[in-house]
Amino acid sequence: MTSLDDLPLRDDLRGLTPYGAPQAPLPVALNVNENTHPVPDDVAAQILDDVAAALREVNRYPDREFTRLREGFAAYLGHGLRPEQIWAGNGSNEVLQHVLQAFAGPGRTAFGFAPTYSMYPLLSQGTGARWIAGTRDDDFRITAEDAAAQVAVADPDVVFLCAPNNPTGTPLGLDVIEAVYEVARGVVIVDEAYQEFAPKAAPSALTLLEGRPRLAVSRTMSKAFAFAGARVGYLAADPVFIDALRLVRLPYHLSALTQAAATAALRNSATMLRMVDEIVVQRDRITAGLAELGYLPHESWSNFVLFGGVDDPRATWQALYDRGVLIRDVGIPGHLRVSAGTEAETTAFLDAMASVGSAA
Repeated sequence: MTSLDDLPLRDDLRGLTPYGAPQAPLPVALNVNENTHPVPDDVAAQILDDVAAALREVNRYPDREFTRLREGFAAYLGHGLRPEQIWAGNGSNEVLQHVLQAFAGPGRTAFGFAPTYSMYPLLSQGTGARWIAGTRDDDFRITAEDAAAQVAVADPDVVFLCAPNNPTGTPLGLDVIEAVYEVARGVVIVDEAYQEFAPKAAPSALTLLEGRPRLAVSRTMSKAFAFAGARVGYLAADPVFIDALRLVRLPYHLSALTQAAATAALRNSATMLRMVDEIVVQRDRITAGLAELGYLPHESWSNFVLFGGVDDPRATWQALYDRGVLIRDVGIPGHLRVSAGTEAETTAFLDAMASVGSAA
């Protein structure tokens, strides 16, 4: 039987494994930070109408510059952003891949503070760049001084700053971003995939874009907008930064149907974002419930909770799995991660954790 070893695969891809979050048909799936709330019916109806209209012209190529969608993102983000400062792709992973294709690649390096989003090294390696992992404090935080010192030593072509961080939920201060940008030679990407779940008064890195042409802030519709299956991500940056991404994107990379669906969802952002408040309530409920059971939940500004104090993460994961609850072992010793779901899903998770037993 043919194996990868029998194919002329790139040498730097040999031995790697693809991204593989477990997928299982369990009643309660809280392992990949999805928004488990469905799109509201009235918004879904509008999306269907817009997609149906786009379908009538699907024999033609879509707007290559996704003009209406960029206008929608600029209006949603605010901060005086203009459409020419917006880029989008099929999920934020494609957007980040565009960044790496433009600014990293063979002979160049990408850097992030581990533990962080597991796709950063995979995307880097996939584009031929070498991944460099920095370090965090024991509580997964980073100070501006330490961050700047690590970046100065690594001297990477691309720096990833996940704010709040995945898989830990840890917030990141604007002072860290400013310090890293000042010492970085390459581009700095602030990944705000979970920004909508942060405290409402928490400032966004979007406030730092002015006068920083090597800075970009990426977002996604997968989380707050319950659009994981639609695959829509985007970023904001200087218009010249956006021009660089045009050099590497595939022609007509955003389908007309994707553009129509995302534009309709953005038009209803106020309705869509009402889900965020409910998810935050469930996240905080999970934090309190885990603490009562003797576990050590970390502060989270996201839609998930990382918790420590787990003697045997694999055994606990399996015990929950056997009870119909799927969460995530992210490979951090003594820790597991759970997404905040609906009220019923949160109850099911906490009940299952209680049945497994309190932390030692």
